[in-house]
Amino acid sequence: MTGMTANFTVFEGPRRLASGSLADMALVVKRAHEAGARAPVLMFDDSTGQSRDVDFQGSDAQVVARLIPRGRPKLGVVAREVTLLPRHWEWLGSQPGGASVALRRLVEEARRDVTGRDERRQAQERAYHFMAAMAGDRPGFEEAARALFAQDAPRFTAHIAAWPADVRDHAARLAALA
Repeated sequence: MTGMTANFTVFEGPRRLASGSLADMALVVKRAHEAGARAPVLMFDDSTGQSRDVDFQGSDAQVVARLIPRGRPKLGVVAREVTLLPRHWEWLGSQPGGASVALRRLVEEARRDVTGRDERRQAQERAYHFMAAMAGDRPGFEEAARALFAQDAPRFTAHIAAWPADVRDHAARLAALA
């Protein structure tokens, strides 16, 4: 979710300014700086919870153009070395389609088996990154972080309750899958 259509959220101090695409939010930050923002203006990638730096020099078109990835995208199969015991190679070689097909099938099955756990861990990390940047010095931060990783939603909600509304609500939204 880090491309041009990914969701980003901009804060000026503890106040949420807007959410939207990378290009749109980069221009929101640029406008806030041009208007003389009174508090730090930060843009967060909602897929990671981490702040995103952008070069705001030049025209709007130049700012947006710098956001577009350069070069050809990497597509297709990537060859890497895999070290296995001889009995593993024998088993893989006896599978329909050979070792590569069998390994791809095993990886896909393993990915399906851990999807929920991975999504929960990513939600926890996403919320934690945002919380650390925006509320790391606020009362209840440490306790909220512990509750987040303990998957204790009522305790998490209680510890972020006194935070500024926009920060609290965004942290809760990012933590929703956790």
